[in-house]
Amino acid sequence: MSNLKDTLGGKKLILRTTDSSPFGRKPRMAVQILGLESLVEQVPADTMDDNDTLSSQNPLGKMPAMILPSGDVLYDSRPIVEFLDELAGGHKLLPADGVARYIALTRAALADGIMDAGILVVYEKRFRPEANYTEGWIQRQKGKIVRGLAAFEKDLPDANTSDIVSIGLACALGYLDWRKQVDWRKDHPKLVDWLKRFAEREPACNATLPPDLKK
Repeated sequence: MSNLKDTLGGKKLILRTTDSSPFGRKPRMAVQILGLESLVEQVPADTMDDNDTLSSQNPLGKMPAMILPSGDVLYDSRPIVEFLDELAGGHKLLPADGVARYIALTRAALADGIMDAGILVVYEKRFRPEANYTEGWIQRQKGKIVRGLAAFEKDLPDANTSDIVSIGLACALGYLDWRKQVDWRKDHPKLVDWLKRFAEREPACNATLPPDLKK
């Protein structure tokens, strides 16, 4: 184990998220892949509740956030996943250094961008009256999703590897399956096959699905 474990002092990390958050799913999946379940406690958060302590833990009021025993808080899924990787000994979810590390981080950012665009499509319809929908804005976000998926289909992650890229892509595709911003399965058969193979091999993929998608 990394010496990060010593800094916990026998206390648990607190992960503020929900089972439905696509970005919160990333560290939830990482925890299971890395075998850190005994070190992390998930505490639900409500981004719409002004009284939820999430807004003081993360000034942006966004999930996920991870509270360390020291009281310090990590927020944004990428640094949380990197922290968990180092906690588990390091270099299990992303390369230690060199160009390969930065390529992995860039591809993870692409998966995050797909989720970001997907969330904006959902929010446009959730928080605006239908008469005020901005169709051009929605189509712009869908364009980002489609281009991101096309980039991944040209250069698929290894379905036999559970790393930061595979975690991010699986979470992005799961979110699109749930919210149906685009019909990605019709147009991206290689990604459909990739997700099937990844989920069959990696138990954490199906175990962390949004409740509505669990069989």
